[in-house]
Amino acid sequence: MSLFAKTGARILRSRFLMRAPIWIYKARAGAVFGSRILMLEHVGRKSGARRYAVLEVIDHPTPDSYVIASGFGRKAQWFRNIEANPRVRVYAGSRAPAPAMARILDQDEADRTLGVYRSRHTRAWEQFKPILEETLGTEITEANTALSMVELQLA
Repeated sequence: MSLFAKTGARILRSRFLMRAPIWIYKARAGAVFGSRILMLEHVGRKSGARRYAVLEVIDHPTPDSYVIASGFGRKAQWFRNIEANPRVRVYAGSRAPAPAMARILDQDEADRTLGVYRSRHTRAWEQFKPILEETLGTEITEANTALSMVELQLA
């Protein structure tokens, strides 16, 4: 892996840096991050406490749905929490948080979604793919992608 990918993966593993935008979303100023980022509020599967993750929007197929990806696969804490309790809240832009249901995409849906993302955001994908491969510990292929994806359907 390149130094760029290793550095990017190290940044994604930094709890401090990844949690920094949370207060901005809580203040309803999330629009500063644009439409390709959202904050997910979920419930800890053991603690029952509210938890937050700021994630990239992979697709926004309808006005009331978003697709996000787990750069750490199924071992990400937020991913494991939504598996246990799919009732979440979504902070998008500067709007009030909206209740939603999370649904893990099956392999075919994830492959199609990744294909759409790659065609829409070619440059971003070229830069981000090596970082994701570093965090996942495996190559991301066009078919049978190792990138776990979740659809958030707003209530």
